[in-house]
Amino acid sequence: MLRADEMTKIQAQEKIKGFFQGKFKAALWIFIGLFVFLFINPFVIIGAGERGVVLNFGAVQDRVLNEGLHFRVPIMQRIARIDVRVQKSQTDAAAASKDLQETHSTIALNYHIFPEKANWVYQQIGTAFKERIIDPAVQEVVKAVTARYTAVTLITQRETVRHEIRELLKQRLITYNIKVDDFSIINFQFSKQFTQAIEAKQTAEQLAMKAQRDLERIKIEAEQKIAQAKAEAEALRLQKENVTPQLVRLRQIEASLRAIEKWDGRMPKVTSGAIPFIEVKSLEEK
Repeated sequence: MLRADEMTKIQAQEKIKGFFQGKFKAALWIFIGLFVFLFINPFVIIGAGERGVVLNFGAVQDRVLNEGLHFRVPIMQRIARIDVRVQKSQTDAAAASKDLQETHSTIALNYHIFPEKANWVYQQIGTAFKERIIDPAVQEVVKAVTARYTAVTLITQRETVRHEIRELLKQRLITYNIKVDDFSIINFQFSKQFTQAIEAKQTAEQLAMKAQRDLERIKIEAEQKIAQAKAEAEALRLQKENVTPQLVRLRQIEASLRAIEKWDGRMPKVTSGAIPFIEVKSLEEK
């Protein structure tokens, strides 16, 4: 038979073994419970700028989850996230003007989903609303508005065209619970032939303006010359009217006096012509 101290030792070992077995089982059950909890994931977090669409076995519910932490029923409920922040869409659109000129434009659109209607958008359109709704709407509206204007007015009244496209897009997209925040025409081009014709017209207009300016300059210069010629003719006429025999005689006397002042009193040794003669008598008479 075993001694008392050995029996006590065996009982203590069994107690310790039972204790650890109990702790291990408890930890195992806690681990299994935690694993199951994380697996079924009963909580959902809706991030900033998002809304949560509640689906009960795939059916869209009226309830829309706002930002934050929310509880969901595992297995039965699934949450679909919808971005309701302002987004940018860029669409290429081809159209024809009123005078049948082809146009090619690139349209930039800023829009967002109405947060409270996120469930309707998800149910009726899904998440690919840009490809399904926005791009076709932009192309159709651009064609409709462009057809109202000629190619020239599309250039000269670009702001008016932009405003009409924006307002028409607002009306079209609001029916799908999509709000237009901003709209821009970032590129607008015509066909190569029309662009060349516009450039040729501008060149011709510039040349015509230059020719007009040159013509006006020549006309002014001609008028100036005519006025100058008239003035010179008038001056000659007045001079001619003022010339009298007495004035001619006076000019002759003045010339003779200037010649006397320059003479040094010596006769020239060689002469090749007539010696200037001053009629002193005539001077005395005067």
